[in-house]
Amino acid sequence: MANSGMPRERLESQVQDLAMKLVMEERLDAPETLRALSVALGAMQEEAERIGWQEVGREAAGLAAAIVRGGESGGPPLEQVFTEGIARLQQVISQASDQEAPAAAAPGQNPIAQDPELLKDVILESREHLSSVEAQLLTLEHDPSDAEAVHSIFRSFHTIKGLAGFLELPAIQGLAHEVETVLDHARNGQLRVTPEVIDTVLASKDWLGRAFDDLETQLAEGGPLPERDNRELLIRLKQAIEAPSSGQEPATGAPAAVESAPAAGAAAPEAAAPEAPAPEAAAADSRQRRAEASVVKVDTAKLDYMVDMVGEMVIAQSQIHHDPRLATIESPRLQRNLAQLARITQDLQKTAMSMRMVPVGQLFRRLPRLVRDLCRKAGKQAGLELSGEETELDRTIVEELSDPLVHMIRNSVDHGIETPEERVLAGKPAAGRISVKAYHQAGHILIELADDGRGIDRRKVLAKARQKGLVPENAHLADADILNLIFEPGFSTAERVSDVSGRGVGMDVVRRHIQKLRGRIEIQSEQGKGTTFYLKLPLTLAIIDGLVIGVGSERYIVPLFAVSETFRPTPGMVSTVCDRSEMALVRGRLLPVVRLYRRFGVKPKTEDPCQSVFITAENNGKYFCLMVDEFIGKQEVVIKSLGPTMKNIPGIAGGAILGDGRVGLVLDLDGVYERTNG
Repeated sequence: MANSGMPRERLESQVQDLAMKLVMEERLDAPETLRALSVALGAMQEEAERIGWQEVGREAAGLAAAIVRGGESGGPPLEQVFTEGIARLQQVISQASDQEAPAAAAPGQNPIAQDPELLKDVILESREHLSSVEAQLLTLEHDPSDAEAVHSIFRSFHTIKGLAGFLELPAIQGLAHEVETVLDHARNGQLRVTPEVIDTVLASKDWLGRAFDDLETQLAEGGPLPERDNRELLIRLKQAIEAPSSGQEPATGAPAAVESAPAAGAAAPEAAAPEAPAPEAAAADSRQRRAEASVVKVDTAKLDYMVDMVGEMVIAQSQIHHDPRLATIESPRLQRNLAQLARITQDLQKTAMSMRMVPVGQLFRRLPRLVRDLCRKAGKQAGLELSGEETELDRTIVEELSDPLVHMIRNSVDHGIETPEERVLAGKPAAGRISVKAYHQAGHILIELADDGRGIDRRKVLAKARQKGLVPENAHLADADILNLIFEPGFSTAERVSDVSGRGVGMDVVRRHIQKLRGRIEIQSEQGKGTTFYLKLPLTLAIIDGLVIGVGSERYIVPLFAVSETFRPTPGMVSTVCDRSEMALVRGRLLPVVRLYRRFGVKPKTEDPCQSVFITAENNGKYFCLMVDEFIGKQEVVIKSLGPTMKNIPGIAGGAILGDGRVGLVLDLDGVYERTNG
């Protein structure tokens, strides 16, 4: 037999091209597609026979003939014929190469599946399809007659099946195929879409999501791929198909004639009518393809590195701009060039930062499923309203917001929304309402989560707090302070612990997450009418507006969003309580004073409060005064990490290089206040 190293690679490449057609082509029975497949299989047959691989040649010729017969009435579906033929071709090529070169890859180990970059792309694309599937299923649950939702779900599972077959992932391919079969029955009017069917498809979607998680873990850590049991789901899917549906109206409103070839002599004009929207569908598909072609997917690590480098360039430009020697050069041309450099650098920085921004809608997308599942488990009814999905946030913030939002939605369903009977007795609609909104406000992003449930019972909260020793018996708290008690660790007013909430480990996690993101959370609640949470977040974690302050010879940066006002105290404004704590009387309120030089062990220029500057800052709803030597200015700074050895210093959030080249420490006011008063 001739040396077939290069021909073998060409044959494998041709099989891969054929497999990609299975994934990419919308319709395999289109005349131009059938011609292209015949030509490709003919070339493969000639190549195989030339190098003496007769079995491969016979399989290629047999597949070409089977494809021609695949569209005939009564025969197997063309897609099934093609999928099985590709699998046989891969097998005989592998067997032929094993006989010729024993050191080759073992059968069943498709070299394509060993390509990490390809596998990453497949995992990413499959997750996008699964996310779309969940949204479309929830749409279908509210409107079972939505034919386009069924078609969209079918296409997603069809693509996942093709990708899994391409990479030899039989468990994923098999489950996706069975779901596709169920959906094919539904879109042809042979199966009514019931809540049970939707539950089964959702469970299949969840299983596939976990399977792709396993693939990603294997890709990162190596080792064998865990085997996930999908037998129960396969049984449920087969039962859904076999369930009697005769005499029932098609759930999707799409007659079988839309998806199947018309019988001979089906000449009535009514039968052709459903195909009228085809041009619009084709146009929509063309627009989608153009939109996808205009988007380039970039590894987030590369993007973050580019943003860091742009930040370094901004710092370098600022150092050049503030170099005192440049001020002595009287050159209008040099000044124009420096101004132009500053404008270009600023524009580049804004563009780089915008590349980190993603719509908050991808975070909201998982909430409808969560509300649906929680309501079914709790025996409640609630609708979810989303708005502002197009609002953009830093990618890191969007990722970190996932857990807090899940906790808050859980609390809204379990503690906020009443049962249908309770709501009707209270004069409310049986179904509750939960809304999540995102919008810009004063350079920040505000996420508002509201429900029209029972609201927060302040007396119950206060009694529970006193019982736990969080509040003295004779203490009188402001309304906002009572509401903020629900953020205390271990605090819960639930009378029983459920698998949804009640253990007191939710809302304190929410507050810690929001604080970690340099954000704030506020509550408004009216008993019997509902509760609203406001999450105020920065647009990005990489850049902040800050006040540059001086204490002795050191420079610090106070995040501007936490500053209420600045002033120089007058004699008598600062007093000592119990010879220990200092308080400042500011606008009729006594606020604790934190001397920053004591906090960090720095020698100040003065210890006299009247010769210093005070900053009124806010920490978790509590206000205090920060005593510093001087203000140096307001500056937008790029936050830099201090590295693993200095990342856990209380009161320090990071560092930044100032315009004069010096390093300033960015203050974490939470740590500054708690450490001083802890």
